[in-house]
Amino acid sequence: MTTVSGTAVDESPRHQHADPGESPVRRWHGVATAAGVCVLVALLAQLPLLRNRLFYFWDDSAAQFVPMWHALGKRILSGEFPLMLDLHSWVGGNLVAEAMFGTWNPVNLANYVLVALIPDLGVGAAVVKSEYLVLLALGLYLLCREYGASTWLSAAVAVALPFGGFTLFFDASTWAAGLMSSAWVPFVWWSARRMARGRSTAWLPFVFGYLAVTAGNPYGLLAVCVVLLGLLVEFWVGRDRRAVRHLLGLGAMVGGVALLVFLPLLNNGAVAARQGKDLYNVGQLVPSVNDLLASSMPSYVPTIRSFAPGSIRMTVPTTYFVWFALPLLAWLDWRVLRARWRTLLAVFVFSGCYLVAALGPSNLWMFRWPLRLVQDAYFGLGVLLAVLLTAGLRTDHLRRRILVTVGVLAGSGYLAFSAWPKIAVRHAVALALLTVLTAAAVFAARRGARWLTAVLGVGTVAVLALQLAWFPANRDVTDYSFPTSTHDLRQQFGDRYQGTTFQVAELSLANRVGAERSWRHLLFGNMYRAAGVDAVTSYTGIGDRHFAGPLCLDFVGATCAKAYPRLWEPTEAGGAPLADLMRLRTVVVQRALIDAPEVPAGWSVAERDDVVTVLRRDGQDRFPDGRLGWVSAGSTVTADTAVGQREERVRFERGPHATGPTRLAFARLDWPGYQAEVDGVSVPVRSGPAGLVEVEVPERLRSGELTLHWAPPGLPLGLLGALLGALGAVGLSWWQYRQRRRTGGDAVSVTPSEPGTLGGREHRRL
Repeated sequence: MTTVSGTAVDESPRHQHADPGESPVRRWHGVATAAGVCVLVALLAQLPLLRNRLFYFWDDSAAQFVPMWHALGKRILSGEFPLMLDLHSWVGGNLVAEAMFGTWNPVNLANYVLVALIPDLGVGAAVVKSEYLVLLALGLYLLCREYGASTWLSAAVAVALPFGGFTLFFDASTWAAGLMSSAWVPFVWWSARRMARGRSTAWLPFVFGYLAVTAGNPYGLLAVCVVLLGLLVEFWVGRDRRAVRHLLGLGAMVGGVALLVFLPLLNNGAVAARQGKDLYNVGQLVPSVNDLLASSMPSYVPTIRSFAPGSIRMTVPTTYFVWFALPLLAWLDWRVLRARWRTLLAVFVFSGCYLVAALGPSNLWMFRWPLRLVQDAYFGLGVLLAVLLTAGLRTDHLRRRILVTVGVLAGSGYLAFSAWPKIAVRHAVALALLTVLTAAAVFAARRGARWLTAVLGVGTVAVLALQLAWFPANRDVTDYSFPTSTHDLRQQFGDRYQGTTFQVAELSLANRVGAERSWRHLLFGNMYRAAGVDAVTSYTGIGDRHFAGPLCLDFVGATCAKAYPRLWEPTEAGGAPLADLMRLRTVVVQRALIDAPEVPAGWSVAERDDVVTVLRRDGQDRFPDGRLGWVSAGSTVTADTAVGQREERVRFERGPHATGPTRLAFARLDWPGYQAEVDGVSVPVRSGPAGLVEVEVPERLRSGELTLHWAPPGLPLGLLGALLGALGAVGLSWWQYRQRRRTGGDAVSVTPSEPGTLGGREHRRL
């Protein structure tokens, strides 16, 4: 049997101890190749924009992420540090509990500033997401090299994986938080394994672990845990107890950071409207084995239930892996895996865990839609593919290999046709392209890894171009088609909708009228934040059920017709209506929902057109710098000032004939963590009407200064955990450095192979 562009693998103890190092020429070659990967991925990331200018400003990226990035960036540029609370976002303003914005992550914050400096949200989204696609590719390249794949073939796999179906059409296009966390996972894996082998200290994997976890997506934390589990298995089987201890220590350090990020989310579960902590299966976004068997077919659209009512299939190739994985199966030298199974155990564990979980129930605690897990499985499978390609393509038993390849291609084509017969022409084109590319790859491999890499890269570009021509947008999620110019948004809405604004509108009715017409008067999600409007109706990942329930607010800020009369109904706060307690100054009513809203006393119609009626409060607020909405009869407020987002000070005094406690209601949601005191004496805080903050001052306190302060519950413990994790990383790094100096650099693990041990151009018989 022969191999092409490959060498046999030596797993002898002598080879395992070998550490020849890399020459400067090879080192610079690796750096240049990594730079080339980054440049190529950055260029390919712009291809989606040729057919769809809003490709990266889609669904949740448009409604939730990008406009809030812009608003947070503006706050940072103005000198604020928006880590925890954004009162102007109301139900979506508990940033530390929302977690998804990753406000403890310095890279995130830098990108928010960048988006704030770019005058177009669509362009800002494309820049940031291109950056993370490049980071993902670079991390995958380093990871493939860490497991011994050659420079060229590591590059081929690293360029292809960021444009896999789910990564491109979901994480990059819509669910930005997933991309921003998963991009760091290969770096965590690469650096943690290097640390376990004694090639680096604990500080590097801790930093990457910090970035992955503080990105705020629980799937990022899950991936870090599975990576560490796989490495623990690998080095435990390799009987390297030192590496196992260091990996356990690293896990504890990153776990401390997880407390900082996710404790506030868990501690807000009592008030959260979108809890999703159940275990069930409704089949939504649940892939099947067939979807994996056709994962190299560019036109395959999986028969997975998506978000559209009555959907039977998706509209984009979400389970696509890389074009060359299945067609080249028959040509790979599988003996490599048998020879190196111990050194690849972490890859097997990681991919195996994710493949099993991807076929699981649709909802498991805070983890929904197992289709999300397919891309992580592909990361591990990509590493295996790079290792196998490095070992060379086998050309013995030629007829048998050709027949198997024909069977694989025919099977993939049949599965694609069965899933969506209507696009049979696309399936035929895709099948013809795969046939040509597979033949070219087999012939190119005879001339060496560079030629094979060139064919793999050309095929990646061709398949990507074809998929974007066929599937220019993800129609499985919402196309809001929001305007993107922040200058135009501020001009359109900034002066019209003044002060705290409440919008009564249904999204479905706005879509019925048409985006171009509706978005001149209405916005949903966090788009009002980019327009400079302090809108109550914002996007939220968790919500506040006490507030959202009475006003029938959904997660994107849409309401029902019942919300309007509830604004004016008397509440238990002395009969004051919610509109007063919330300090509303503008109410925007969709005419398709309520054609002629009744105008309450103290309000006037400021604008009326064919889409909306805009009501504005008469007069001015007495204390414009505070958020006090109501004080009980018999008490007088002389000053009210908000100190930042998390603190407010109110000076009050009681009349001589006042009886009972003094009650004060604030235009703040009663998120867990509020405390109040009057001149150093603690006073109770409770939820008032619609979940607003209400403070009750005992009758004995006749006057004084009330200080209302909010801090997320669990914050001290989270900060302590993160600090101890950082100190642990410094301490372990110092100890590792001392050990390496003491042993002269010989404390290198004998279990894994060094990078480059599978490369070579010579032909050898096995």
